[in-house]
Amino acid sequence: MVGTLLFAVIGLFIAMLFVNVYFRVKVMRSYRIMVQNRVDLKTEHFFNKHKLEEELIPQYPGLEKEIRTFVSHLHYSTKMATVLIALITLFGGILMYYR
Repeated sequence: MVGTLLFAVIGLFIAMLFVNVYFRVKVMRSYRIMVQNRVDLKTEHFFNKHKLEEELIPQYPGLEKEIRTFVSHLHYSTKMATVLIALITLFGGILMYYR
């Protein structure tokens, strides 16, 4: 039982880690496009969709898709990192309990 649980915990952790790394790479690719085109990104544009739509998108009409993709990937990467931290904590607790 403990061996199966340990195997499942390690497998899920590795899977979540690779998914997180995959989306971080996608974020970095999108970020490179933003830097090359000198898009003035501010923190409030990431967390406030209204400001993104009203302020940033009209300034860069040709990069609308890239900006939205970047913000979407950034949000997803942040969510995945949060889930990964929660899973690490949960799995650590499970492994300590069944030790």
